Amino acid sequence: MLRFKILASVVPVLAAAVFARAEIGSVSHPCIALGETSVELTSLFWTAGVHVAFTEDPERATVRVQVTDDADAADFTVVDDGLGSEPDSCQANPSTRLVSIAAQPVDGGQVIYLSTEGPADYRIYVRSKSFSQREAAALIVGARDSHRHLQAASL
Repeated sequence: MLRFKILASVVPVLAAAVFARAEIGSVSHPCIALGETSVELTSLFWTAGVHVAFTEDPERATVRVQVTDDADAADFTVVDDGLGSEPDSCQANPSTRLVSIAAQPVDGGQVIYLSTEGPADYRIYVRSKSFSQREAAALIVGARDSHRHLQAASL
């Protein structure tokens, strides 16, 4: 009888864990491929190796990102037709760098000032159904440790 009670209490927990894992694994996050490395946004704060935050005060920023309307003037360009445009462009691998967007600056994390005016460390052009300007800025800043001033990244 005790074994049945234990089994009855464990089965729903296991089912919930399997369902949760499937949900987490199926969520698509903005990602860019940079050679053999990829940089991906994650909503799971504890899994990210890089944390960025945004500020409205340019004095608090450690990185300035300008949104431009000219793709030729941008350091980083994102143009897509939405989800699924190239599903294999960012395969998860051991060299994947996970980036999270924090509500407040994290110790040692970059603080991004996003604006349409310069001066800027990076200029981005974003026309996408799956990336926001904030997400594109977070990805370029998250990638910057290993790739200074990217010229372009394709999806």
